[in-house]
Amino acid sequence: MLDQIHWLAAVTVLGVLEQAYFFLQVIYARRLFGISPPKISGPPEFERIFRAQVNSSEYFPIFLALLWQAGLFFHQGLAAALGLLYLCARYCYFMGYKTSSSERLAPMYFSAGVLWILIAVSALGILHFFLSHYAGLNILHLLTA
Repeated sequence: MLDQIHWLAAVTVLGVLEQAYFFLQVIYARRLFGISPPKISGPPEFERIFRAQVNSSEYFPIFLALLWQAGLFFHQGLAAALGLLYLCARYCYFMGYKTSSSERLAPMYFSAGVLWILIAVSALGILHFFLSHYAGLNILHLLTA
């Protein structure tokens, strides 16, 4: 079983580490700009870092659910590769947002595209499972015949 999920687990750990890095960047920015919790407003430089971290955190559970569904029901390697692309795009998003709010746009759209691909792959994998398990239809066999 572990050989079927090890890439998914590795991407998950990388994602958690990335989230930790984003959290640490907010802590550093709070110290740099003298903004004590629970305040969330301050100079634009701080607010951009804070928003980038919050936005990334909001999407992280969605990413994890799709990563694992795509990996378990479709293909672990493809899901892990898409997961790495997503994490790279989120890092670029964070760094771009840190610089300027307009610099976040291209990585934001790219990461959203990766999420849509993960949704499609997950849905296909789950559909294939239901059709083969409950209806006895093997879509892959039908497509290659």
